[in-house]
Amino acid sequence: MIRTVLGHEQTLWRGALGTVVGGEEDLVVVAEAGLTDEVLAVALAQRPGVVVLDVALPGSVDVDGLCETLCVALPESGILVLVDRRTGPGVAGNLTRMAPRVGLLATDASPRQLVDSIRELAAGRPVLDIEFAVAALSADSNPLTDRERQVLRKAIDGSPAREIAAELFLSTGTVRNYLSSAVAKIGGRNRIEAIRIAQDAGWV
Repeated sequence: MIRTVLGHEQTLWRGALGTVVGGEEDLVVVAEAGLTDEVLAVALAQRPGVVVLDVALPGSVDVDGLCETLCVALPESGILVLVDRRTGPGVAGNLTRMAPRVGLLATDASPRQLVDSIRELAAGRPVLDIEFAVAALSADSNPLTDRERQVLRKAIDGSPAREIAAELFLSTGTVRNYLSSAVAKIGGRNRIEAIRIAQDAGWV
Protein backbone atom coordinates (compact mmCIF):
# COMPACT_ATOMS: atom_id res chain seq x y z
CA MET A 1 0.00 0.00 0.00
CA ILE A 2 1.42 3.40 -1.03
CA ARG A 3 0.80 5.99 1.66
CA THR A 4 0.32 9.52 0.33
CA VAL A 5 0.08 13.02 1.76
CA LEU A 6 -1.78 15.68 -0.23
CA GLY A 7 -0.91 19.38 -0.10
CA HIS A 8 -3.28 21.85 -1.80
CA GLU A 9 -4.59 25.22 -0.66
CA GLN A 10 -8.13 24.69 -1.95
CA THR A 11 -10.29 22.33 0.11
CA LEU A 12 -12.36 21.34 -2.92
CA TRP A 13 -9.28 20.40 -4.95
CA ARG A 14 -7.80 18.49 -2.01
CA GLY A 15 -11.01 16.55 -1.73
CA ALA A 16 -11.04 15.78 -5.44
CA LEU A 17 -7.43 14.61 -5.36
CA GLY A 18 -8.15 12.52 -2.29
CA THR A 19 -11.08 10.86 -4.03
CA VAL A 20 -8.97 9.98 -7.08
CA VAL A 21 -6.01 8.69 -5.08
CA GLY A 22 -8.06 6.93 -2.42
CA GLY A 23 -10.10 5.15 -5.05
CA GLU A 24 -7.13 2.98 -6.01
CA GLU A 25 -6.64 -0.35 -4.24
CA ASP A 26 -2.90 0.17 -3.74
CA LEU A 27 -3.03 3.85 -2.69
CA VAL A 28 -4.20 5.46 0.53
CA VAL A 29 -4.31 9.11 1.63
CA VAL A 30 -2.96 9.36 5.18
CA ALA A 31 -3.14 13.16 5.54
CA GLU A 32 -4.14 16.37 3.76
CA ALA A 33 -2.88 19.91 4.34
CA GLY A 34 -3.40 23.43 3.00
CA LEU A 35 -0.04 25.04 3.89
CA THR A 36 3.58 24.06 3.30
CA ASP A 37 4.22 24.16 7.06
CA GLU A 38 1.38 21.71 7.66
CA VAL A 39 2.60 19.40 4.89
CA LEU A 40 6.05 19.26 6.46
CA ALA A 41 4.63 18.44 9.89
CA VAL A 42 2.30 15.66 8.72
CA ALA A 43 4.86 14.23 6.30
CA LEU A 44 7.44 13.92 9.06
CA ALA A 45 4.84 12.29 11.29
CA GLN A 46 3.36 9.93 8.67
CA ARG A 47 6.47 9.23 6.56
CA PRO A 48 4.48 8.60 3.36
CA GLY A 49 5.69 6.92 0.22
CA VAL A 50 4.73 9.96 -1.86
CA VAL A 51 3.86 13.59 -1.08
CA VAL A 52 1.66 15.30 -3.69
CA LEU A 53 1.95 19.11 -3.76
CA ASP A 54 0.42 22.00 -5.64
CA VAL A 55 3.30 24.20 -6.82
CA ALA A 56 1.47 27.31 -5.54
CA LEU A 57 0.89 25.92 -2.04
CA PRO A 58 1.23 28.85 0.40
CA GLY A 59 3.06 28.90 3.72
CA SER A 60 6.08 30.33 5.49
CA VAL A 61 8.37 28.38 3.13
CA ASP A 62 7.86 28.01 -0.61
CA VAL A 63 7.38 24.69 -2.36
CA ASP A 64 11.00 24.62 -3.58
CA GLY A 65 12.24 24.92 -0.02
CA LEU A 66 9.73 22.35 1.21
CA CYS A 67 10.88 19.86 -1.43
CA GLU A 68 14.52 20.37 -0.47
CA THR A 69 13.69 19.77 3.19
CA LEU A 70 11.60 16.68 2.45
CA CYS A 71 14.34 15.20 0.25
CA VAL A 72 16.72 15.34 3.19
CA ALA A 73 14.31 14.45 5.98
CA LEU A 74 12.46 11.67 4.13
CA PRO A 75 14.99 10.00 1.81
CA GLU A 76 12.61 7.14 1.03
CA SER A 77 9.70 9.38 -0.02
CA GLY A 78 8.94 10.66 -3.50
CA ILE A 79 7.45 14.10 -4.13
CA LEU A 80 5.02 14.83 -6.95
CA VAL A 81 4.50 18.52 -7.73
CA LEU A 82 1.47 19.57 -9.75
CA VAL A 83 2.33 22.52 -12.01
CA ASP A 84 0.05 24.71 -14.13
CA ARG A 85 1.55 25.00 -17.62
CA ARG A 86 0.87 28.76 -17.51
CA THR A 87 3.18 29.14 -14.51
CA GLY A 88 6.29 29.15 -16.70
CA PRO A 89 9.58 27.24 -16.84
CA GLY A 90 11.19 29.22 -14.05
CA VAL A 91 9.03 27.54 -11.44
CA ALA A 92 9.65 24.08 -12.82
CA GLY A 93 13.35 24.73 -13.36
CA ASN A 94 14.45 24.55 -9.73
CA LEU A 95 12.27 21.51 -9.11
CA THR A 96 13.57 19.74 -12.22
CA ARG A 97 17.04 19.74 -10.70
CA MET A 98 15.72 17.64 -7.80
CA ALA A 99 14.68 14.75 -10.06
CA PRO A 100 14.22 11.82 -9.68
CA ARG A 101 13.17 12.38 -6.05
CA VAL A 102 10.85 15.18 -7.18
CA GLY A 103 8.50 14.57 -10.09
CA LEU A 104 6.56 17.14 -12.11
CA LEU A 105 3.07 16.60 -13.48
CA ALA A 106 0.95 19.17 -15.33
CA THR A 107 -2.40 20.04 -13.79
CA ASP A 108 -4.07 19.16 -17.10
CA ALA A 109 -3.01 15.52 -16.68
CA SER A 110 -5.68 12.83 -16.39
CA PRO A 111 -6.58 11.07 -13.11
CA ARG A 112 -4.92 7.95 -14.52
CA GLN A 113 -1.69 9.85 -15.15
CA LEU A 114 -1.83 11.15 -11.58
CA VAL A 115 -2.10 7.75 -9.92
CA ASP A 116 0.42 6.20 -12.31
CA SER A 117 2.88 9.00 -11.47
CA ILE A 118 2.46 8.32 -7.75
CA ARG A 119 3.24 4.65 -8.35
CA GLU A 120 6.30 5.51 -10.43
CA LEU A 121 7.75 7.81 -7.76
CA ALA A 122 7.02 5.27 -5.03
CA ALA A 123 9.03 2.76 -7.04
CA GLY A 124 11.94 5.18 -7.33
CA ARG A 125 11.40 5.93 -11.01
CA PRO A 126 11.45 9.52 -12.39
CA VAL A 127 8.32 11.43 -13.35
CA LEU A 128 9.03 14.49 -15.47
CA ASP A 129 6.82 16.33 -17.93
CA ILE A 130 8.88 16.74 -21.12
CA GLU A 131 7.59 20.25 -21.78
CA PHE A 132 8.67 21.41 -18.32
CA ALA A 133 12.06 19.74 -18.67
CA VAL A 134 12.81 21.35 -22.03
CA ALA A 135 11.61 24.76 -20.85
CA ALA A 136 13.69 24.56 -17.70
CA LEU A 137 16.84 23.71 -19.65
CA SER A 138 16.32 26.62 -22.02
CA ALA A 139 15.38 29.23 -19.41
CA ASP A 140 17.82 32.07 -18.70
CA SER A 141 19.61 32.22 -15.34
CA ASN A 142 17.10 33.45 -12.78
CA PRO A 143 18.36 36.51 -10.81
CA LEU A 144 15.56 36.27 -8.24
CA THR A 145 15.73 34.61 -4.86
CA ASP A 146 13.17 31.93 -3.98
CA ARG A 147 11.23 34.37 -1.80
CA GLU A 148 11.27 37.10 -4.47
CA ARG A 149 9.90 34.61 -7.00
CA GLN A 150 7.24 33.49 -4.55
CA VAL A 151 6.09 37.04 -3.84
CA LEU A 152 6.19 38.03 -7.50
CA ARG A 153 4.10 34.99 -8.45
CA LYS A 154 1.48 36.03 -5.90
CA ALA A 155 1.44 39.52 -7.43
CA ILE A 156 0.69 38.28 -10.96
CA ASP A 157 -3.07 38.55 -10.49
CA GLY A 158 -2.78 42.07 -9.04
CA SER A 159 -3.08 41.08 -5.38
CA PRO A 160 -2.11 43.97 -3.06
CA ALA A 161 0.88 43.64 -0.75
CA ARG A 162 -1.27 43.15 2.36
CA GLU A 163 -3.03 40.11 0.84
CA ILE A 164 0.26 38.58 -0.28
CA ALA A 165 1.67 39.20 3.19
CA ALA A 166 -1.27 37.39 4.82
CA GLU A 167 -0.89 34.39 2.50
CA LEU A 168 2.86 34.09 3.07
CA PHE A 169 2.84 34.97 6.77
CA LEU A 170 5.04 38.03 6.20
CA SER A 171 4.63 41.68 7.10
CA THR A 172 3.28 44.04 4.45
CA GLY A 173 6.53 46.00 4.56
CA THR A 174 8.58 42.87 3.95
CA VAL A 175 6.46 41.98 0.92
CA ARG A 176 6.91 45.50 -0.48
CA ASN A 177 10.66 45.17 0.00
CA TYR A 178 10.72 41.85 -1.87
CA LEU A 179 8.66 43.32 -4.70
CA SER A 180 10.91 46.39 -4.96
CA SER A 181 14.02 44.20 -4.97
CA ALA A 182 12.57 41.94 -7.66
CA VAL A 183 11.56 44.86 -9.88
CA ALA A 184 15.03 46.38 -9.52
CA LYS A 185 16.78 43.12 -10.42
CA ILE A 186 14.54 42.52 -13.42
CA GLY A 187 14.86 46.08 -14.68
CA GLY A 188 11.17 46.79 -15.18
CA ARG A 189 9.81 50.31 -14.90
CA ASN A 190 7.05 49.07 -12.60
CA ARG A 191 5.66 45.89 -11.11
CA ILE A 192 3.48 45.05 -14.12
CA GLU A 193 6.37 45.35 -16.58
CA ALA A 194 8.67 43.40 -14.25
CA ILE A 195 6.15 40.55 -14.03
CA ARG A 196 5.84 40.45 -17.83
CA ILE A 197 9.62 40.34 -18.27
CA ALA A 198 9.98 37.64 -15.62
CA GLN A 199 7.25 35.52 -17.20
CA ASP A 200 8.74 35.87 -20.67
CA ALA A 201 12.15 34.81 -19.30
CA GLY A 202 10.63 31.87 -17.40
CA TRP A 203 11.68 33.20 -13.99
CA VAL A 204 8.22 32.97 -12.37
